[in-house]
Amino acid sequence: MKIRGERECQDCGTRWSYYETGSVGCPACGSLRSVGLDDRTEHTDLSVEFDLTEVRNAIDDVSTDDLANRAREHAKEYVRRRGFISAGDLRELDDTYLAATELLHVADVVGREIHLEEREELYFLSLLRGADEGERPSIAEVPPTLQGARGLAYANAVREYRRDVRTWVEDRELTPAERGAVETLGEHVKRVRMLDGDVESRTAERLVEATRDLANGLRGDDLAFTQAQDRLEGLEFGVE
Repeated sequence: MKIRGERECQDCGTRWSYYETGSVGCPACGSLRSVGLDDRTEHTDLSVEFDLTEVRNAIDDVSTDDLANRAREHAKEYVRRRGFISAGDLRELDDTYLAATELLHVADVVGREIHLEEREELYFLSLLRGADEGERPSIAEVPPTLQGARGLAYANAVREYRRDVRTWVEDRELTPAERGAVETLGEHVKRVRMLDGDVESRTAERLVEATRDLANGLRGDDLAFTQAQDRLEGLEFGVE
């Protein structure tokens, strides 16, 4: 949505940036009566904190499935509020968002699993330990039984990012190559989701890498755009 992010309170005169606070309420007096001082600008990223400290502190006090449900709810709320356009600028598809999306899907599997394997539990705890700091487990650490959760998480993350990319480029004249790359990315996302994410973990990672290169290419980096095209053309969706 396009908003006027620079605000001035009509009651006390305080000026603030909605882009920083994520609130139309005056930070000084709480009034909701304000006016915009700038032009309307595309903005989809809400101000939201992702902090799993409370969940981690309960590790010794609750069962693994309860812990997974708590982690899932925290991750779900964070992912729901996140966007990728801030004050008209396209943000990166960052590791914190990816880790939060993966935690959401892995925690859902762990919370429903009756006979949880030790490797699955350790992987979930590894995600829980560092997701809010943008730390993602390596490809080698992914248990085969959670490969689908990781693949689906990354496909969904790329889908949401691509949606904001399309919004961001609405007022631009894309070249046929740029338009084709954006569409190809969407087709790859559909394929992964149709497979319920059950693709090789390296493939899911390459999908993310291609997305990041494409974003940089659309910002004007010709080398990154060429690399994005190569990555998109080279993606294969075999399962392990």
